[in-house]
Amino acid sequence: MFRHSIRAFLVGLCALTAASQAAPLALAAPAGPHPQFQAARALRAQTLTDLTTTMKGEAFAYASYSLFGTQADSTAHAAVGRLFATTAQTELNEHLHEAATLAGVVGTNAANLRQAIKGETYEHQVMYRGFATLARQDGDTKAAELFTEIAADEGRHRDAFRSALGVVTSGHGAIPAPPKANTVAVPAGPAKVRAARTKTNLDTAMHGEALAYAKYMLFAAQAKQSGNSALARLWEGTAAVELHEHFAGEAVLAGRVGTTQENLNKAITGERSEATTVYPGFAKQATAVGDTAAAAFFRNTATDEARHAAAFQAALNQLR
Repeated sequence: MFRHSIRAFLVGLCALTAASQAAPLALAAPAGPHPQFQAARALRAQTLTDLTTTMKGEAFAYASYSLFGTQADSTAHAAVGRLFATTAQTELNEHLHEAATLAGVVGTNAANLRQAIKGETYEHQVMYRGFATLARQDGDTKAAELFTEIAADEGRHRDAFRSALGVVTSGHGAIPAPPKANTVAVPAGPAKVRAARTKTNLDTAMHGEALAYAKYMLFAAQAKQSGNSALARLWEGTAAVELHEHFAGEAVLAGRVGTTQENLNKAITGERSEATTVYPGFAKQATAVGDTAAAAFFRNTATDEARHAAAFQAALNQLR
């Protein structure tokens, strides 16, 4: 199930979201400037779009499988819990990390903060406020309340990142203290919303929160490498809020976690789609425009996902 080769790291990249809380990343620190850095920036637009889609999907798989593993453990399916946990780590520490490397996601501390400020501003001012309005119109009041709450959180994250950027660029002042996550438990259960567009918006939000977690942990590793431990703590604390509070709260409303059998079926469907359709399609597109390293990554990842699907199917067969 695991990769036999990891591509060379880009500058600014290091290693890349208890059973209910997935283990934090522990990856190697980045070296100095790498010749691949310019190549990553030269990728075609469609390849970069496909790498972003990949990162969202792998981050979402990581967050979901972590929850599925917790559910399996709670129902005495320890072997399935281990399978979900190890696969989750592969999705994050290998697949997402490699996609981020190719896309050149991590830059300087200042660049990372600017990237995060842009994302948090959009979520605060546009996305979550819009989702809340639509949820109220559809009578999904719990979702409207959660979206409104998260919008406010994202505004606070943006403000903290703005303050941190001022410190990083000026060399004066103190990095803000990290926020504390109010961890949300995600039991198995049906969706608690009724409107189709609320369910769609929850899915969009969960993908965004999972990706934010993964990126912020990458940014934290970069901050540590540069010797800025206070900034690293800010990234890590914010990442925990995105995963264990925002993603988890949305997962409860979306009914993301089901029985162990249901969770395995969800995983099998997703992994087979990636193995047979999504990643082969991305590889074909990357090959056509000459992005050979990205094409190889997509092909290798498709092979991995096929193995994951087979492992989940074998686990499901054992439960029948």
